[in-house]
Amino acid sequence: MATNKTPGKWRKRTIGVRGGTMRSPFQETSEALFITSGYAYENSEEAEARFKGEIPGYQYSRYANPTVTMFEERMAMLEGAPLAQATATGMAAVSAALLSALNAGDHIVAAKAMFGSCLNVVTDILPRFGVSHTLVDGGDVSAWQAAIKPNTRMFFLETPSNPTLSIVDLRAVAKVAGDAGITLVVDNAFASPILQRPLEFGAHVSVHSSTKYIDGQGRALGGVVCCTEEFYKKYLQTWIRNTGPSISPFTAWLHLKSLETLDMRMRQHCENAAKVADFLAGQRKVTRVLYPFRADHPQHNLARAQMEAGGGIVAFEIEGGKKAAYKLSNALGIIDISNNLGDAKSIITHPETTTHSKLTPEARAELGVTSGLLRLSVGLEDADDLCEDLEQAIKAA
Repeated sequence: MATNKTPGKWRKRTIGVRGGTMRSPFQETSEALFITSGYAYENSEEAEARFKGEIPGYQYSRYANPTVTMFEERMAMLEGAPLAQATATGMAAVSAALLSALNAGDHIVAAKAMFGSCLNVVTDILPRFGVSHTLVDGGDVSAWQAAIKPNTRMFFLETPSNPTLSIVDLRAVAKVAGDAGITLVVDNAFASPILQRPLEFGAHVSVHSSTKYIDGQGRALGGVVCCTEEFYKKYLQTWIRNTGPSISPFTAWLHLKSLETLDMRMRQHCENAAKVADFLAGQRKVTRVLYPFRADHPQHNLARAQMEAGGGIVAFEIEGGKKAAYKLSNALGIIDISNNLGDAKSIITHPETTTHSKLTPEARAELGVTSGLLRLSVGLEDADDLCEDLEQAIKAA
């Protein structure tokens, strides 16, 4: 865990390069990579004092590590959060945020539109530990209010959602949660802290899969929980220390270095995605295009009110269902077929048969995940090349 110690009023691009840097006595210019599981003490008295929390210092890399601390502090600064805790994966971050704060007998309200694994945690894993749930239309603020029970302890949502890019009104839902004394947890992986900072709208926790845009190059799994000091001390700290979903120092170092270019990369992802979305909207065989900053997106105005740009994901539906979607994907020459996203390389996936395949047909239909829907993570290639690749693939479909 690291705290947010933003020097002055640094802007995001400066924070991405400089935030949280700690130099060893060697005064290295690149952040140091500390590959160690343990730490030595000058004497037994020092060891005792550290374990009692009487003096600062590292004890064990399951608890904290200098490289990990730099990554956490930089993430906290970018997210505008008091604290950040890195984890081994994005799902470890989601699970830690939910499981650390919920007890048997509690109730959670969650938006229906979310990543398949997150939905599984809410609807299958949490009930095993006595936590009940209610799923709501995240875009309907009154539904959140109506779903509250006396034992409701948490709201959980993802915005923009995976894969249909629906938007939840963060400020409105945060007010409902705050008025009822409920913790609001937001999955912010699609937007990244460059485009959206949920705690500024009243959320208590923002979680990330740093595997995605934060790493940005498809190299290593990681996650981050950004939260208030109260949430960390009351729930997360004990959970992390004793269950051990720790990120490796090497992965933390990779993601730390990637933060140096996150601002520039996200803005290029957004520019490319907007261009690709406009191109797809003009194709006869494409029956639907979903991109938050397009005027035809159902929540276009809300997206612009709480995001700095539309993000790097475009969802679109091809005429002809699964067969046409497969033909299109298989005909692509530049864009890869993969269920990952947020990579420098453009990636396409068919949610019905991959990320959302475990959902019932009825649940997929309710979310708008049709057999012709494709999710495109627009990379950093030349947007014209991507449009040309899509054009020839659409003809093949």
